[in-house]
Amino acid sequence: MLNVTNMNVYYGNIYAIKDVSFHVDEGEVVTLIGANGAGKSTILKTISGLLRSKTGSISFSGEDISSVASYSIVKQGLAQVPEGRRVFLQMSVQENLEMGHYTQPGATLNERIEQVYERFPRLLERRKQVAGTLSGGEQQMLAMGRALMSRPRLLMLDEPSMGLAPLLVEQIFGIIRELHDSGTTILLVEQNAHMALKVADRGYVLETGRIAATDSAAALLENDAVRRAYLGG
Repeated sequence: MLNVTNMNVYYGNIYAIKDVSFHVDEGEVVTLIGANGAGKSTILKTISGLLRSKTGSISFSGEDISSVASYSIVKQGLAQVPEGRRVFLQMSVQENLEMGHYTQPGATLNERIEQVYERFPRLLERRKQVAGTLSGGEQQMLAMGRALMSRPRLLMLDEPSMGLAPLLVEQIFGIIRELHDSGTTILLVEQNAHMALKVADRGYVLETGRIAATDSAAALLENDAVRRAYLGG
C-alpha cells in the first residue's frame, strides 16, 4: 500500500533522513522505533506532504504522491494523527470531528460521527466541550477520531502515547489493536518501543536518520541489541 524509496530530507543544512526505504502492506501495522531525534516524525511529515524528499519516491496504492499537496493526500485515503495531538483547542469536540470530514461527501457526516462516537464513547460524553479543556488522553482520542472521519485506508500515528499516564497508554494501544482488527492499515511512530512492537506486525529501527534494522515485530522484541537500546535490557 505504501512504498518509500530512497528518502532524503534536510532541515536547511542538517541531513535529517538518509536514504530511507521501507514499505507497508495492506492490513499491516508497521512501526518505526528509535530514539528521540532519530527522524521518525520527519518521515511521517514527508509522507504527508508537509516536507519534501530531495530524492526518491513515495507511492501510495501505486500512485506517486511525492509532489502531491497534503490535502490531496488525505483525499486519497492517507491520514496522519500528528505528534502532540494538534486538535483545534477553541472548537468543540463535535466541531473538531466535522473538520476531519472535509474531504468526504456531506451526506456521510452524521454516519461517520456516529461511528467515531461508537469507537470513542468518551468523546460522545464530551461532544459539546471545548477541546482545549479535555485531558491529554481525551485529546488523543479526539485526534484519532478526527483522522478517522476522513475514512483513511492508511492511518499514520505519531507518538500516540506521548505524555499519557500508563492506564491511558494501555487504552490507546487497545484502540490501535481494534483498528488493526477491523482492517485499518497503520504506520505507527512510537518511542514506547515495547508497546509498539506488541501491536505491530513488522518494525524498522531508526538511528540518526537511517534504518539500522528491520524484522518482524516478534523478532525485534527478542533481538538483544534492540532490547538493550530500546526495551530496557
